[in-house]
Amino acid sequence: MTFIRRFCFLVIISIGVVLSCSFRGAAEEPLLVFCGAGLMKPMDEIKVSFEEETGLTVRIVYGGSGELFGMISTRKEGDVYIPGAEKYIEDALREKMIVEDEITVICYHVPVILVPKGNPAQIHSLADLAKPGLRLALADEKAAAIGKTGKAILEKNALYEDVKKNVVVKPGTTNQLLMYVATSQVDGTIAWHDQSTWAQADQKVEIVSIPITQNSVKTIPAAIISYSKRTDDALAFIKYLVADSGKVAWKRWGFPLEKPVE
Repeated sequence: MTFIRRFCFLVIISIGVVLSCSFRGAAEEPLLVFCGAGLMKPMDEIKVSFEEETGLTVRIVYGGSGELFGMISTRKEGDVYIPGAEKYIEDALREKMIVEDEITVICYHVPVILVPKGNPAQIHSLADLAKPGLRLALADEKAAAIGKTGKAILEKNALYEDVKKNVVVKPGTTNQLLMYVATSQVDGTIAWHDQSTWAQADQKVEIVSIPITQNSVKTIPAAIISYSKRTDDALAFIKYLVADSGKVAWKRWGFPLEKPVE
C-alpha cells in the first residue's frame, strides 16, 4: 500500500512539473510582429524599449510587405501587421486577416530618388530616370511597398514605360535597393527618404527629392492580426508605437509623423 501511495505521489509530481513547464513555455511565447523591412531601424529600437518596460518579449519578422501578407495568409498566425503602405492593410481587411477596429496610423513614408555619392549619372528629376543607358534598380512591385509605389509614381508622371527599359535589377525589399545604390552597382533607384539616415547610406548616397505634386507619400499603418490569441498585448504594442518613446524613434530615423503637404 505504501508503494502504491508513493508511486501515485510521484506520478502527480511528474504531471505537475510537465504542466508547469508547458505553462511557462506558453507565457514566454513572444509577440509575433510582421513588419516591412524598411521600418527595421526604428522598430528594433522600439522593440528593445517595449520589452524593457513591459517584460513582454517580441519577435519581429521583416520582409517585403507583399511577402509578409502572403506569410500571414498562409500560416494564419501572428499578432501585429505593419506594412510599408496602407494598400496592404486594405487588402488584409478584404481577406479578414486583420481586426478592423484596431488599425492605427503610425507615421509616413516619403519616396525619393537615391543616387550614389557624387551623382555620377547626373539624375536630378524623375524624368532623368528615363535617359537612355542608365542602370536602375526598382523594387519588385509584387513583394515590396516601395516597388508598387515607385511604379505608381512613374505611371502618374507618364514615365514608367521609358524608365523600365533602364531597370537591371528588381529586388524584393527596400533594404536591397539601398545596397545596390550605396555600392554603385546602379545609377539610381526610387526608395524611401528615411533610408538616407541608415549607416549603410552614410557618405555613400545622395537624395534627389520628388516634388509633392509628382510624388505619392504613403501611410504606415499597424493592425492586429485576426489570428492573434494575444490581442491585448498586440494592442499594447501598437499603442507603444505611437507613444512618446515610439515617436522619438520614428523621428530619429527620418519618418515624418505628419503627412507632408505641398
